[in-house]
Amino acid sequence: MSTRPAAAILLSALFAAGTARADAVAELLAAYGGGPFDSAAGAALWQQRHKGADAAGRSCTTCHTADPRQPGRHAATGKAIDPLAPSVSPRRLTDRPEIEKWLLRNCKWTLGRECTTQEKGDILTFLRAQ
Repeated sequence: MSTRPAAAILLSALFAAGTARADAVAELLAAYGGGPFDSAAGAALWQQRHKGADAAGRSCTTCHTADPRQPGRHAATGKAIDPLAPSVSPRRLTDRPEIEKWLLRNCKWTLGRECTTQEKGDILTFLRAQ
C-alpha cells in the first residue's frame, strides 16, 4: 500500500487548518475595521496590569504567562490553559465565535470592561505572530 495518498491527505488537512486560522483572524480584523493593528501594542496590552477588574490588578499574563507559547493556569480556578500561540497550539484562533467569546470574557475579567476593537485587533495580531 502506498503512503502517498495518506501523505497527501495529511498535507491537505494541515494546509486547511492553517488556512482556517488565517481566515478566522483575518475575518475578525476586517470586522474590526481593518486596523491598522499593531503586534507591539498587543504585546504591551498583554503585559499591562489593569486595576479595573480587581484592586490587585490583572494582566493577560496573570493566567496565560508572559509567553503565549507556554501553558498557563487560571488564577481563580487553577484550571490548566493550553498555550494561545497558534505556532504551538494549531487549533487556537481557528474558530471565530470561540475567539469572540473568549475575548469578551477575558477582557471583562482582566480589564473590568469589554476591549475596544483596536485592543482586540492588536491582541489578535500579537498572538497570531507568536
